[in-house]
Amino acid sequence: MSRRVTLTVAACIAAGASLLVTPAHAAESTTTATARSTSDVSITASDRVKCTSLSNGQLCISLNTSPSRIEIIYTKKAGTSTIKANLGFRSSSTSYGPLKTISGGERAVSTWNMSYPCGKKYVGLIKVQGQGTFETPAATPPCA
Repeated sequence: MSRRVTLTVAACIAAGASLLVTPAHAAESTTTATARSTSDVSITASDRVKCTSLSNGQLCISLNTSPSRIEIIYTKKAGTSTIKANLGFRSSSTSYGPLKTISGGERAVSTWNMSYPCGKKYVGLIKVQGQGTFETPAATPPCA
């Protein structure tokens, strides 16, 4: 992916805009936004977007604002076999979306429109039939 696209995605994160694309390197962004309340709080884009590389694709969790929602994105590598899987997330409890059939080269997304408290950790999940459950590192929403 080009540097320009990477910088655009990072700028959207810093501005609190919704992610339209979640590339692997978005989680490595060093862009920082600052929120002020009774004390200074620094929020990095990488706190809200976490990805993990799997043998047949990439799994990401994105904690978005405007509107507040959790997105789980799985991008399957081209040339890999079709799977059936549920995308979900775990915090104090676990939630899964509907079963999806995902072919090589496709992207699957499950979205939960909800508010989430700051400081709580969220882990993205993919439960693949016949293979098990895989997860992202924990993402943390901003405390503004």
